[in-house]
Amino acid sequence: MLGPMSLRDEILEQPAVLQHLLDTQRDAAFAVAERIRRAEVRSVFLAARGSSDNAGIYAKYLFGATNRLPVALAAPSLFTTYDSPPDLGGHLVLGISQSGQSPDIVSVVSEGRRQGALTLAITNNPDSPLAREAELVLQTMAGAENAIAATKTYTTQLLSIALLSAAMSEETELIEQLQRVPILVQETLGLDERIQTAAQRYRYMSQCVVLGRGFNYATAYEWSLKLKELAYVVAEPYSSADFQHGPVAIVSHGFPVLAVAPRGAVFEDLMVLLTKLAKDHQAEILVLSNEPEAFGLAQTPLELPTDLPEWLSPLVSIVPAQLFCYHLTRAMGYDTENPRQLSKITRTW
Repeated sequence: MLGPMSLRDEILEQPAVLQHLLDTQRDAAFAVAERIRRAEVRSVFLAARGSSDNAGIYAKYLFGATNRLPVALAAPSLFTTYDSPPDLGGHLVLGISQSGQSPDIVSVVSEGRRQGALTLAITNNPDSPLAREAELVLQTMAGAENAIAATKTYTTQLLSIALLSAAMSEETELIEQLQRVPILVQETLGLDERIQTAAQRYRYMSQCVVLGRGFNYATAYEWSLKLKELAYVVAEPYSSADFQHGPVAIVSHGFPVLAVAPRGAVFEDLMVLLTKLAKDHQAEILVLSNEPEAFGLAQTPLELPTDLPEWLSPLVSIVPAQLFCYHLTRAMGYDTENPRQLSKITRTW
């Protein structure tokens, strides 16, 4: 009898899980998109915690860039602790949660529906309190996730957001690009052995910064979260723009800088900063990129697929980051399956 899937199993399972989501939820995404159009929604009010909150950062950039919808990230304590919710009229109120169990996220969606706003849940549990409160539901179809650190539930949330955005845009090219995501993720998993070797270089790391910008600002946040959860590294995420407004002063010779820098609109900005960190600060740089220019600056270059559209790059770039965190945790002698003081479902108020 097979035992429960491990964190590594669930990382490697992602191409199949993402394909299953595309195969089963396309029609649902188009139906939700049509309902949003009919409601003449002008903005999105989004509530989430943890990895789901990082997926919300991706939604903020994607809905803004592709659908011209401004996205506000909710302060759930206004709905619970302070009992002073804002006016949600005209918003799409979106709750994102793997389990759909957290009372504060449920309270935001519940209040949105009470106020007459259109409400949507993106969740892996269609029978959860969050799904019951929302008028509309998109299932992430990740299946059971046994590992405490979220991996496939995060990437399926990103894909659900991308699928909804593409459906709202009605651009055939975007839908076609989405179909290649499982293949691109599978290609990236081929880095596994190299990442296992590279992780040994960082096994004594206690602190670092993780840089990203634009769509991959979300990746910087999720990568840093996994480093904290699994390897207990003090990992701080920054946009490359914000990092230059003071925090750059912490980088000295050998300080670890992990960067997500795929080809796209923000690549040149990231390159300017990474060049400065490499030449002026002698930083220790690990970079995820598909641009050879970035590899020359890094002690540890990890190649992303060359034909990766920037808007979909967070779905792919997070996978080598997950593998890095997994192998680093093992190299440090920690347990990848039982991170200390964590549980699979966190209920906050």
